[in-house]
Amino acid sequence: MPPHESAPLAPAPALTPAFTLAQISDPRDVTPGLRRELIDCWIAVTNAGGAAGFPFPPVGDDDVVPVADGLLGRLDARNSRLVVARSGDALAGWVILNRDPYRLVSHWGTIHHLQAHPDFRGLGVGSTLVRELRRIARDELGLEQLRLTARGGQGLEDFYGRLGWREIGRWPEALRLAPDDTRDEVLMVLTPL
Repeated sequence: MPPHESAPLAPAPALTPAFTLAQISDPRDVTPGLRRELIDCWIAVTNAGGAAGFPFPPVGDDDVVPVADGLLGRLDARNSRLVVARSGDALAGWVILNRDPYRLVSHWGTIHHLQAHPDFRGLGVGSTLVRELRRIARDELGLEQLRLTARGGQGLEDFYGRLGWREIGRWPEALRLAPDDTRDEVLMVLTPL
């Protein structure tokens, strides 16, 4: 190569931000600022097409606030945990882990509303949160398995499958998003923890 030319630069490796995780198990620990961030994240995720509990975008405060307040109001150290991921000062994502309070099934938990803010998609937020939930479920709550349902047709089965989950069944065509868009509800389990 002539001295005045330089070799082409290799593309820089994608940097995955380090996420700070926090676990909340008491509604009183949800500050007004965090509550607002959770609601804003849920709105952004839903309106970007995410399968996080509101299948008919667009949504706004009138839709999300009462549901978010209900979830946050049920936080409890024994049965319901909120885990949030931050990148610096920004909320990158969040998820809820619930233990069924009935003795017959109190050995398993359910994951609800896993979401990564659209600004952080593809950076490992969801995987980080799911791995942390697995640890909490096993080490702190003494659970033996986790369950979830996912909206079919969005690649969620593959996402969870890469994290050790397996599909155990489907409710065929259970979710009608539009007259010409009916999806399966996918049942998944993670065991052993």
